[in-house]
Amino acid sequence: MPGDSLTALVRFGPLVFPAALGRGGISSFKREGDGCTPRTVMAVLGGFRRGGMLTPDRSATRLFRAGDTDGWCDAPAHAAYNRQVRLPFSASHETLLRDDVLYDFGFILDWNIRSRRRGAGSAIFLHVAKPGFPPTQGCIALKRRDLQRLMPFLRRGTLIRVV
Repeated sequence: MPGDSLTALVRFGPLVFPAALGRGGISSFKREGDGCTPRTVMAVLGGFRRGGMLTPDRSATRLFRAGDTDGWCDAPAHAAYNRQVRLPFSASHETLLRDDVLYDFGFILDWNIRSRRRGAGSAIFLHVAKPGFPPTQGCIALKRRDLQRLMPFLRRGTLIRVV
């Protein structure tokens, strides 16, 4: 939103939604752990949703149901860096089944996945925001209802532009 480098407006056709960005703001030089949202164009590669949740997702992208064995590796030195992994997992990772609502619905964005560089950042998702839009760890986060309004239009290959 104007004057705040940690929030943004997401535009899709005539729709405009407020969003939270990374605690480090937007960066053209994204690095693992910097908390920045990468300044780039990222394609939607896939998505996930909380397993066991009964809320219909109406997503144009098939969402896999994340359970307690689903994680995402964020350890640059590991061979599975910036990949989905099965828990328990010995290297540093993020758990996709969280105690909060952030990953009730999430879309995997192609940041450092198809052409991976160690240390260039991992796990950039479009997901549900915390109330009040506090910064993320680098992801883009929308109100749950706003994300649900967009989900029917988010297909594999849909481009998300961060400027």
